[in-house]
Amino acid sequence: MSTQPDIGAGRRSAAALETAFEDLHAPLVGNEARVAAERCFFCYDAPCIRACPTGIDIPLFIRQIATHNPQGAAKTILDANIFGGMCARVCPTETLCEEACVRMESEGKPVEIGRLQRYATDVLFASGRQLYRAGPSTGARIAVVGAGPAGLSCAHKLATLGHTVDVFEAREKAGGLNEHGIAAYKSTDDFAQREVNYVLGVGNITVYHGRRLGRDVTLSGLCGEYDAVFLGVGLQAVNALGIDEAGLTGIEDAVAFIERLRQTPDLATLPIGRRVVVVGGGMTAIDAAVQAKKLGAEEVTIVYRRGADAMPASRYEQEVALTNGVVIRHFARPYAVVGEGGALTKAVFVRTSLENGRLVDTGETFEISCDQLFKAIGQVFLPTDLADEKALIEMEGTKIKVDAERRTSLAKVWAGGDCVAGGSDLTVVAVEDGKQAALSIDRALAARVAQAAE
Repeated sequence: MSTQPDIGAGRRSAAALETAFEDLHAPLVGNEARVAAERCFFCYDAPCIRACPTGIDIPLFIRQIATHNPQGAAKTILDANIFGGMCARVCPTETLCEEACVRMESEGKPVEIGRLQRYATDVLFASGRQLYRAGPSTGARIAVVGAGPAGLSCAHKLATLGHTVDVFEAREKAGGLNEHGIAAYKSTDDFAQREVNYVLGVGNITVYHGRRLGRDVTLSGLCGEYDAVFLGVGLQAVNALGIDEAGLTGIEDAVAFIERLRQTPDLATLPIGRRVVVVGGGMTAIDAAVQAKKLGAEEVTIVYRRGADAMPASRYEQEVALTNGVVIRHFARPYAVVGEGGALTKAVFVRTSLENGRLVDTGETFEISCDQLFKAIGQVFLPTDLADEKALIEMEGTKIKVDAERRTSLAKVWAGGDCVAGGSDLTVVAVEDGKQAALSIDRALAARVAQAAE
């Protein structure tokens, strides 16, 4: 085998690519959905509700589907989670609501909650019906920084409560990771933008693109101009490999690769290596590896420092990778990279093992020939964007410290999503953060009005 780097476009035909990037799950259709819904026991004090970070009344919406009312089901879903359509596609339901399903315990096969949720929301979006309108104006103005799931969830709830919301987004397209960081085969037919448009359709929300915190707007400036501020800025950088990358081409962030793929209209023009290595064990690593394979890479290998059970990606996601021809190698970490003419040709790994619960190097190394290496070893928050001498915000570790209502140490500032301490890298958690922050902001504004009237 040649060790010369080989990165090129057009490895698969347009027809083959279209097939490869079809929906990961075929959507349910009418009678099929009703049959699936009838498996639900409609439990009292249902464990699936407790397992849902947004508290969707799952038995209720499933009963509505079973009784031929999918749009009513969609309202039940969206009242709790305005991004219920995307969450139905990308939530790890197998480790949340479906794992808690009573059918899972008794039969080993849960009610297909995720697919049923998608069915209901798809029916609503296809109808063109807008369920939400902005509430009567309160006169209050709120700034939201970041047009991802947390920011837009917050903005939507605030608008329904009658507040005017300005959203400041660094990118030219809203949606956050739903638009830029989710595998294309999980969100087809431009669904992310269609959902964003639905959320914004409530009214009283204006999105300003190309406006980055710390560069175009400042926290102190927003606090001075608005009645409240919500920070949903996400994570801005990827962890380094911890080795000298030697300036070699072919090494890049997996998040950047996924974003580029999502924004490329013709996938046949997207270059990919013949031999690809992905370092990491989370959802981003799986998404990058599977999509590299779908683009035509001949060999794709995920390398993770611990065992399969410790991988952040669920067992189901690991199976998606394996069934798409991705090789997963465990208990190894990057040790060095080798190149020719400034381009990557090999990655060297050192084997690891667990000793008394601690991960240690064994000293044994091995090589994998590769043209591309994607880093998917976690994203980090860059507090430099918050640097503002007039509005210092308290941090917890490397992230923003918030209380149970998502309030920060600054009186007029709330935060949620991946940028806050204790946050989880899940869309559904970010949506709940935004919703709870909006309710807290509304209570705080009402208290200020009541205090001023005394």
